[in-house]
Amino acid sequence: MKAVAPVVFLACCLAGPACASRAPAGRAAADAFMSAIAAHCGKAYAGRIVVNEPAPATPDAFEGKALVLHVRGCDATASRIEIPFHVGDDRSRTWILTRTDARLRLKHDHRHEDGSHDALTMYGGDTVAAGTVERQSFPADAESIAMFRREGLNASLENTWVVEIRPALFAYELTRPNGRRFRVEFDLTRPVAAPPAPWGW
Repeated sequence: MKAVAPVVFLACCLAGPACASRAPAGRAAADAFMSAIAAHCGKAYAGRIVVNEPAPATPDAFEGKALVLHVRGCDATASRIEIPFHVGDDRSRTWILTRTDARLRLKHDHRHEDGSHDALTMYGGDTVAAGTVERQSFPADAESIAMFRREGLNASLENTWVVEIRPALFAYELTRPNGRRFRVEFDLTRPVAAPPAPWGW
């Protein structure tokens, strides 16, 4: 967080008690969001699917599997955070959050068991709005849209991913304008044993 932030905060609080309910805007919100996640670095948490709509017509890869989030890699400035997402014995997924000059970026690193990258990997997007200290949204970027088209995944062209961090909860969500919504939540009050490294890491 920039050094000017405390001055802004103090001026706000001198203006009245309503200041306490105001969330930092712009860069300050993004910095606070990243710092809140980085505070869990090294820890792992179990999760559960809370929304999966509409119900899939074929067996879902996530249903009935142990879901574990591991905040595994954080740099000293909380500008890059690597978060493997384990689905049962499948260790192919890692979410990568990065602080950019403008806002925040979310990418999905997908790998095979031998460590090689999947054909569908490093997709995601950048935030286009300031977001809040608790919630950031990432619409699919042009690179990801081109990848989805190449792979014949037209339903994913309008993906928006959401990441939330609260004192007791971490959430990951996928939404589409057609009503598709998938959300998994992790209980941050109950750490679990850290899983093995994700494939290729």
